[in-house]
Amino acid sequence: MKKVILLSVLMVFGLALFSGCVTMQTWPDNERNAENKMVVIQEKIGDGLKTGSLSPDQSQMFLTTLKGIRTDYKELRDRRVYRDEWDKLLVRLDALGDEINRALDRPAKIEEPRNGDRIVSLQRRIDDGRINGRLPVTEGREFQSRLDSIRREYLRMTDEGRYSTHEERTDISRRLDSLETDLNRFR
Repeated sequence: MKKVILLSVLMVFGLALFSGCVTMQTWPDNERNAENKMVVIQEKIGDGLKTGSLSPDQSQMFLTTLKGIRTDYKELRDRRVYRDEWDKLLVRLDALGDEINRALDRPAKIEEPRNGDRIVSLQRRIDDGRINGRLPVTEGREFQSRLDSIRREYLRMTDEGRYSTHEERTDISRRLDSLETDLNRFR
């Protein structure tokens, strides 16, 4: 009799655990990852158009695809959804990024890192600092909040396929420099 009760209790806990895994929830890491990818893709399209590596038609095609992905992103953001919906969006962003990379002719000279690449790099440093315990909890939250603000502002500037101005890019770069300087204190 005890084995039956124990088996029943284990089955109930197993079902509760399983149902907790498949329930809908928010996915802030996937949201940040999608934002990072959209920033990098937007910059690649803009740089490709400026350097002539992408034709206006190619860049418009990529921007149209990105606009569709952004629309889907806005529908998923801050909502409780299944993880596979975010996974599908991220796969679409990866595919678009790969397609742009194939279309771009890489220049031979070494360029400064783009703001989008810097955002991704700083996100990794913040995540690593939190995981390794180098960043105290309060500073980690503050740095993450600042980076999220910079990322969202950059996305807003490039919304609807608009290219950011030199002043806007400089402002974002200055804010990233400040965040990076503050983050360097915790190495």
